[in-house]
Amino acid sequence: MKAFHILLASTALALPLPVLAQTADVPATDTAQPADDTAPADDADIIVTGVARGQNRLDSSVSVSSLGQEALQTNAPRSVAELFRNIPGVRSESSGGEGNANIAVRGLPVASGGSKFLQLQEDGLPILEYGDITFGNADIFLRADLNVARVEAIRGGSASTFASNSPGGVINMISDTGEREGGVIQGATGIDYRDFRTDFSYSKHLSDTLRVHVGGFYRFGEGPREAGYDANRGGQIKLNVTKEFTGGYVRLYGKYLDDRAIAYLPNPIRVSGTNDDPKYSEIAGFSINRDTLHSPNITRNLTLDGNNNPVVNDIRDGQHPLVKAVGFETQFQLAAGWNVTNRFRYSDISGRFISNFPANVDSAATFATALAGAGSTLSYATGPNAGRVIANPATLNGNGLLAQIVVFDTKLNSLDNITNDFRLSHDIALGGGTLGLTAGFYKSRQTIDTDWLWTSLLSDVVGGGNAALVNVRNAVGTSITQNGVFGYAASYFGGCCRRSYDLNYDTNAPFASLNWSGGALTLDGSVRYDFGSAKGTVAGADLGGGRVGITTRDINRDGVIADAERRVAIIPLGSPAPVDYDFNYWSYSLGANYRLSPDLALFGRYSRGGRANADRLLFGPAVSTTTGGLLNADAAVDIVRQAEAGMKYRANGIAFYATGFWARTEEQNFEATTQRFFDRNYRAYGIELEGSIKRGPFSLNAGGTWTDAKIVSDAVNPGTVGNRPRRQAEFVFSATPQIDVDRFTLGANVIGTTSSYAQDSNQLKLPGYTQVNAFVQFRPAEQVQFSVNANNLFDTIGLTEAEEGAIPANGIVRARSINGRTISATARFSF
Repeated sequence: MKAFHILLASTALALPLPVLAQTADVPATDTAQPADDTAPADDADIIVTGVARGQNRLDSSVSVSSLGQEALQTNAPRSVAELFRNIPGVRSESSGGEGNANIAVRGLPVASGGSKFLQLQEDGLPILEYGDITFGNADIFLRADLNVARVEAIRGGSASTFASNSPGGVINMISDTGEREGGVIQGATGIDYRDFRTDFSYSKHLSDTLRVHVGGFYRFGEGPREAGYDANRGGQIKLNVTKEFTGGYVRLYGKYLDDRAIAYLPNPIRVSGTNDDPKYSEIAGFSINRDTLHSPNITRNLTLDGNNNPVVNDIRDGQHPLVKAVGFETQFQLAAGWNVTNRFRYSDISGRFISNFPANVDSAATFATALAGAGSTLSYATGPNAGRVIANPATLNGNGLLAQIVVFDTKLNSLDNITNDFRLSHDIALGGGTLGLTAGFYKSRQTIDTDWLWTSLLSDVVGGGNAALVNVRNAVGTSITQNGVFGYAASYFGGCCRRSYDLNYDTNAPFASLNWSGGALTLDGSVRYDFGSAKGTVAGADLGGGRVGITTRDINRDGVIADAERRVAIIPLGSPAPVDYDFNYWSYSLGANYRLSPDLALFGRYSRGGRANADRLLFGPAVSTTTGGLLNADAAVDIVRQAEAGMKYRANGIAFYATGFWARTEEQNFEATTQRFFDRNYRAYGIELEGSIKRGPFSLNAGGTWTDAKIVSDAVNPGTVGNRPRRQAEFVFSATPQIDVDRFTLGANVIGTTSSYAQDSNQLKLPGYTQVNAFVQFRPAEQVQFSVNANNLFDTIGLTEAEEGAIPANGIVRARSINGRTISATARFSF
C-alpha cells in the first residue's frame, strides 16, 4: 500500500452508498445533530428537510430518504453525484468528475445541465439559488467529507413551499455539530490510480452548554482517469460552534473550500449497427471510461480576458470552486409557546470552469483538407514531438483522428449568495388533535458575474495523458493554426460565445403552513409566494444572434498577424445590453397521511411549484436587448404540478416504501454546447420503491424507479412531441447487500439503468448498464478500521449522455461515460 498522504480520490470516501431506510434521530430544535444509533425505532426516522418542523417519517405525507455518516463510510462515493444516484426517484449522471453532474428527479427534464428543479442544500440553505447556472452547477461548490452527519432527500411534496426554486425536491447535506465528543483521522490512497487524501473531524464540549466541531480534507492526485498531471488538488475546512440555552440554541459556522477538480466532458467512441440497436466500441488508443482529452501537453489557454486583454489561463484548473461562507442558525422560544427559527448564510463564491470540449472528431485528413485545403500538411505543436511533421495522418496514433477542441474557459468572477430563512411556529389544541401553524419569510440575493473566454484548438486523440496540439499548414506553407490554436474564439461554433454578464437576482418569499395531527390522521397544507427581480448588464459577441465580435488582434504580440489571429472574439464592452425584469409565482401543497397501524401508513399529496429562470434566458428570444424586459412573460418562471400517493411500512427489521407519482412540467431553457433554446411541456408518471431488510449479520437496502415520461408540447421543435425526453431511462435501480461478521464487513452496491435516448429526437439509444461496486472492512480494534473499496469493479462502460442524436456518417459519437474501475484503500482512526 502506498504511503498515507491519504484518503480517496474524488470526494469524500470511495463508493456509492445505500440511502434506503437509514435513520437519523434529530430533535426539531436542532436540525444539525448527528444520528443516534440507540434511538427507539419509532423515533429514529425524524426528517427535517422540506417540512415545517421535524417529523417522524411514518407520520409525514412526503417521500424522503435519509442516510447517516456510517452509511457514507461503508460505501464512500467518489463525488456527491455518486452519493445521490442511490436515492429513489433521483437520476444523477455521475460522469462529469467531482462536479458538473446532471441531476433530475421523477422524470422532470434535464434539457440543459445541472439540477434545475432540484435544490442542493447545506444545513437547510441552498448552495446557490439556481442549481443550473451555466458552468456553475451547484454540485461544483459542494463536497462530502467527515463533516456530513447525514443526508436527507425529499422528492416532490412540500419541497416547493419550504424552499424557493425547488419544485422537484431538495437534497440537504446536514453537518455534524459536535453532539458527540471525539475525533476521526482518515486517510486513503488509490491502489490502481494515483490519488491521495486525508480527512479529519473533531468535536469538543467546552462546557455543558457550549460545543465546537471542526473538520475538513485535503487531497491531490491524478483522479480516476489518466490526465498526466494532478487533476484533483485542494481541500475544505468547516467549523461550527453551538451554544445551548433554555428553550433553544444558537450556532455560528464557517466554511472555506478551495479545490480543483478536472471536468470530464464528452469523449469520442465508435458506434455501428443501427440507432435502435447500436454497437459501441472504443477507439484505438483511447478508452471512453479511463481516458480524457486532457494532458500536460495541453495546459495553456491563451485568450482575451473579460476586459479584452491577453491572458494565459491554466486548463489544469478544471472546476475550481473558491468558497468562503459564514452563517448562523438559531432557535428559541417566545412567550405563549411561539418558536422562532432563523438561518442565515453569506457565501463569497468565485472560481473557474475550464475544460476541453470536442466540437468535432474526425479523420486527420478530413480536418486538414477542411481547414487548409488540398495539399495541406500536419505537424505537432506541443509535446515531445513538437515541430515534427506527421508523415501519414491516416495512421496517427493508430486511429488517424483529430479533435476540434473548444476550450470552455469560463471565469466565475462572482456567484456570491446571501440567504436568510425566518420561521415562526406555534401549536394549539384543536378538534381532539394538535394544529401546528408556521409562517416565515425567505430572502436571497444571487449574483451571477461570469466571463466566457473560449478558444478553438486542434488536438490528436490519444489517451494516457499523452494528447498534444497539432498545427495545419496549407499547400504553400502558410500556417492556419498558431501553436495548435485555430482561433481565439469559439470558431468551431461559428464564432459565438465570447460573453460577459453581471447580474443580481433578488428573491423574496413569504410562506405559511398548517399541520393538523389527531391520532392516526395527519393533514397539512402550505403556500408560498415567490417574487423578485433580475437586474444587471450583459455583453457578448453574439448578443442578439449576430456574429459581431470577431476581429483581428496580435494576440501573442510578436508583431505578425497569423491566420489564427484573424479569428479573435472580443466582448463589446462599450455596448452592453440591460437586464431588468420582475418575476413572481405561487406554490402550494396539500397532503394527508393516515397511520393504519404503528407500522403501516398511507399518504397522498398534490403540489404546485415554480422555478424562476436565471442566466439561461440570456442570448435568446426571451429578454429584450434594448430594454432588458421580458419579451415573453411566461419565460421568467417554469411551473411544475405533481401528485403522489403511497404507503410506508417499517417493523421487525423490515422497511418498505412505495410511491406512485405524476408530474406536469413547463420548461424554457438553453444549452451551451449546442446553442439551442427549448420551450416545452413534459409529462411523467411512475412508481418509486425502496426498502430494507436486516436479518442477523445480513442486511439489504434496495430501490428502484420506473418512469414513463414524454414531451407533450414543443414550441420550437414540434417534431419532438410524443417522444421520451433525452437520457430518461424507464427503470433505474440500486441494491446494497451487506454482511457484518465480528470484525469484518463485506458488501456490494449495484446500480443499474435501462436504455435511454441520446437526444429528444428518439433515434440513437444509449444502452442500459449495471455497475457493481464492492467494499470490505476490517476492524482489528474498536477505534481502528481498514477498508478496500472498488468502484465499477467490472470496468463497465456506462454512457450517460451523447451529443449526437443519430449515428453520424463517420461512426464517431461524443459521449460521457461513468469512470472505469478504481480501487482505493482507507485507514480510519477514532479517538
